[in-house]
Amino acid sequence: MIEPVKKSAKDAMDKAVNALVEQLKKVRTGRAQISMLDNVRVNYYGNLTPLNQVSAISTPDAKSFLIAPWEAQMLKEIEQSIIKSDLGMSPINDGKVIRLKVPDLTEERRKEMVKNTKKVVEDAKVAVRMARRDANEALKKGLKDKAISEDDNKRAEAEIQKTTDQYIEKIDKLAAEKEKEIMTI
Repeated sequence: MIEPVKKSAKDAMDKAVNALVEQLKKVRTGRAQISMLDNVRVNYYGNLTPLNQVSAISTPDAKSFLIAPWEAQMLKEIEQSIIKSDLGMSPINDGKVIRLKVPDLTEERRKEMVKNTKKVVEDAKVAVRMARRDANEALKKGLKDKAISEDDNKRAEAEIQKTTDQYIEKIDKLAAEKEKEIMTI
């Protein structure tokens, strides 16, 4: 009874951390990262398709993107999709490829991004704590139903708390790294 509860809590905490990592990848840091374009959808013959499925995306330098569509007629669609998205970048279409320049971040914008990052981080911490709460409730139910002893319950709660602390520490470390990355000019 105890092992499945601990495994379930650990899985939920893993999901929270993985979701945080994915969210942090999308935060712009002043450097061109292909993951910044993940949310751009292009009208490809009537279907909204991710940009990376209709073109080759590269970063020739740290401040720009080079988007080469598989089909030349997609240039206009890609350009319009980028304009409609909230990237804050203007596409430059030269007839063969589209270039995007990543604008420099102002100090004020960097601080705002750090603040938004902290909100995402706090959401991840809440998800980890919710997993701990769910596990502890399952243990209490097992104790009430006499499926586990009080000693086993106490030991399991302590182990779950230790796991929770490890995940919170991991989240704090990820947050500190991202904050440093955002504030680095």
